[in-house]
Amino acid sequence: MVARLLSDLPKPTTIKQALRNGLGFFSKLQTADGHWAGDYGGPMFLLPGYAIVMYITKQPIEDEARAEIIRYLSNLQNPDGGWGIHIESESTVFGTSLNYCAMRILGVDRADDRLCRARVWLAEREGCLRVPSWGKFWLAVLNVYSWEGVNSLFPEMVLLPQWFPLHTQRMWCYARTVYMPMSWLYGKKYQCPVDSLIHELRSELLPKPFDEINWASYRNEVASEDLYTPHTRVLDAFYAAVNVYEKFAPAFLRRWALDWIYEVLEKENEFTNNICIGPINKMTNMLIVWIQEGPESTAFRKHAERVKDYMWLGRDGMKMNGTNGSQLWDTAFMVQGMIETDLRDEFKDVFRKAHDYIDVAQIQHNHPEHRRYYRDETKGGWPFSTRAMGWIVADCTGEGLKGALICKRNNYTPTPLSDSRLFDAVEILLKMQNSTGGYATCEKTRGSHLFEWFNASEVFGEIMIDYDYVECTSSALQGLCQFRDMYPDHRRKEVDAAITRAINYLFRMQRADGSFEGMWGICFTYGTWFALDGLGAAGYDCTDPRIMKACDFLASKQKPDGGWGETFLSCVHREYSQHPKSQVVNTAWAVLGLLKPFC
Repeated sequence: MVARLLSDLPKPTTIKQALRNGLGFFSKLQTADGHWAGDYGGPMFLLPGYAIVMYITKQPIEDEARAEIIRYLSNLQNPDGGWGIHIESESTVFGTSLNYCAMRILGVDRADDRLCRARVWLAEREGCLRVPSWGKFWLAVLNVYSWEGVNSLFPEMVLLPQWFPLHTQRMWCYARTVYMPMSWLYGKKYQCPVDSLIHELRSELLPKPFDEINWASYRNEVASEDLYTPHTRVLDAFYAAVNVYEKFAPAFLRRWALDWIYEVLEKENEFTNNICIGPINKMTNMLIVWIQEGPESTAFRKHAERVKDYMWLGRDGMKMNGTNGSQLWDTAFMVQGMIETDLRDEFKDVFRKAHDYIDVAQIQHNHPEHRRYYRDETKGGWPFSTRAMGWIVADCTGEGLKGALICKRNNYTPTPLSDSRLFDAVEILLKMQNSTGGYATCEKTRGSHLFEWFNASEVFGEIMIDYDYVECTSSALQGLCQFRDMYPDHRRKEVDAAITRAINYLFRMQRADGSFEGMWGICFTYGTWFALDGLGAAGYDCTDPRIMKACDFLASKQKPDGGWGETFLSCVHREYSQHPKSQVVNTAWAVLGLLKPFC
């Protein structure tokens, strides 16, 4: 398809012609409703959850999809036979155990060379026994692992008073919406009925017969290849206590906790039109509805219908996206990129359609009883993907607001957003700002960083609460600055104060070498670009020494060929990691950051 689109474009001889070709190409990729669709894959622990739940609930997977998923997993298998936690990762027990199960569920024979090599890799590491906690969970649900080998997920945690520092509602929404369904399934001790495939998987992944394993001895065992966030002593003490509690948990408390969790999950399903915030809780919630309501229920049928929202067919095969897409995010950035060119008037129809999508994607209501179900207000905000998904994000709201303002200011839409809807966007941005001046993702920060003492994932860091981020703060700051330019009299005092707090936060986040650490892209290039963009929108330019220090940092990382390249290891080690080759995306980010203070 791409080759066909490119074949219609003339060979450029000038930069302007190349730019026209680029805009023309992207205009052909725009969908009928105005957005741009894109690959949002990367994690290698999403498809296994899909395969496991589809297998348990006996949902059909089309032959074409099955073949493409197998092709994807085959393409991402490492030379040593294993799979990693993400597409750039070295092999891990987590990635290998779960993707092995996915391949078998999808119909790959145990004698297949790909699976033989995976078993050899696992056999050197006690099979799947030392898989991290999320892997233990999925394998226990599949009945390849025993719940006895899983530390208690303590469903009764939701019954604590909400003022309690460790109450579930204080967790980051992505962690909370994963923990709650996991704890429901743990509380029920649900496991897939044993059939011939489960018997085979047990024999293929376990070093000894299932009934001969001392499962409890593996609760805290994690393979060295997987361990990123070791248990704290506090977490080990907590587990020791709740594992004892599990033996004596009063039945009425367990029922009370599970009933409340299920009610909250029902509201997540309702608020998100059964899409859910992400693919993990999408599949766990779907399984729980199947267990609770039955396979013929309307609730389960509606859930099953939305699974395809997450599936993406790319060059490397079919994968499960990390969300149901990035539609709003990509569309808002396309609008901002196009307005920077002097060809903008040639593509007015593209702007119009993009604005139509930005318009329809804005969430214009608060969910009923949102506070009861641990949700914040949403009216006026924008999501990362679609309005149907129902979760707003601070940076997406900032970027959506910018896109709407651009189209309105330049008369690129016959139906610009009303003042009241733009005011709603500003209202929610003002409400989402933390006392630090920074912005988190979907909600204000609710818990203390001490919550990380209880991070039980073993493979992720800083996931327990919603932290401030340079990128989220920059996007919100830019949106507020552009709004202030167009509406200088609307809540001026409050908008000015929010802008000042955001500026102060960003400068506090600047490192001694001038860089800013990004968390939602790779990594210091990404964060420094965002910081310079935000501070530039607020009026800071090359006359400020702090800005020049950030520019000096970017300039110092330029490679001899003129480009920039940074690896994902920057995110792992929290220090800049130079890539051996220059990369187009990193180069674009660096150039955008360097341009801002001088334009």
